[in-house]
Amino acid sequence: MMRSLASMLLLGMVMALASPAAAQKRTETAAPPPAILRDAADVLGIVFPTSVSQGAMVIGRVPADSVVRFADRSLLVTPYGSVVFGVGRDETGPLQVSVQAPHGPARIISIAVTARDWPIENINGVPPSTVNPPKAIAERIASEQARVSAARTRDDARTGFAQAFSWPVKGRISGRFGNQRVYNGTPKSAHSGMDIAAPSGTPVKAPADGVITFADPGLYLTGGTVVLDHGHGVSSNFLHLSRIDVNVGDSVKQDQVIAAVGATGRATGPHLHWGMSWFDVRIDPLLVLERN
Repeated sequence: MMRSLASMLLLGMVMALASPAAAQKRTETAAPPPAILRDAADVLGIVFPTSVSQGAMVIGRVPADSVVRFADRSLLVTPYGSVVFGVGRDETGPLQVSVQAPHGPARIISIAVTARDWPIENINGVPPSTVNPPKAIAERIASEQARVSAARTRDDARTGFAQAFSWPVKGRISGRFGNQRVYNGTPKSAHSGMDIAAPSGTPVKAPADGVITFADPGLYLTGGTVVLDHGHGVSSNFLHLSRIDVNVGDSVKQDQVIAAVGATGRATGPHLHWGMSWFDVRIDPLLVLERN
C-alpha cells in the first residue's frame, strides 16, 4: 500500500511539472531581463567615458554608420565604430555628444570634465625680438601660424589616432602642456604642448601612423616645424627641429624617423616641442601616452 501511494504522489508531481502553467513559470524565471531594464546606451553599443580631463583626447564607441556630433562638428566614424575628439585646456564641461544610431533613438551623452592645476613657468634668456616682435615680424609670425593652422583642418579616415602612441624622443620633460608661460618677465599664452629635452641631432620618430601635412625648416617662432596628421582631425606638431627628413604628402609609419631635435626659433636650448591637436583644440600628448 505504501509503495502504491508513493507511486501516485510521484506521478502527480510529474504531471504538475509538465503542465503549461508550470512550463510558462519556468520559462519566465530562466529568461534574461527584458532590454528595457538595461542601460539604453549600452544596449545600442554607445560607450563613452563618464568623465575626462582638460586636455584629453577622447575615444568613444558607437554603432557603425551612426551620425555623431560634438562641438558643432560631425565626427567621422570608423568602420568598427570609433570616434575621437579633443577637450580644450580651459574646458569646464559638461560635454554633450549627440549620437544617432542607425536603428535607435537619438541619444545625448553627457561627459563631466575634471579641472587641472596650471602652474606658471618663467623662461628667461629668450631673444627679446621673439617675445615682443616689431610690426613686420609680428605680421610674419601671424602669416606663418595661419599656414600651420590650415594644416590642422584636415579630416580624413586615417586611423593612426587609435594606435598606442609612442614617445617621439626619449628624455626629460622640460615643459608641460597647459602651463602659463612667462618669457623674460612678459606673460604669454599657455604652453601648447610638451617639451622633451634631448641633444641636438637626436632622431625624432613618428609617435603614430599618419601623413605629413606641413614641413618648413624656417618659421620665426617655432623654427623647423612639421605637422603629422593621424586622421579624424587629430595631428601632432614638432617644433624647433634642426633637420626635417620628410615632405608634405609623405605617409609615415609609427617609429619612422621624420626629423631631428634642434633649438631653432624661440628656444633657449635643444629640445623637442611635441604638440597635439584635434583641429584647433590643443590636447596634451602626455595624456595620450598615458592611455596606453
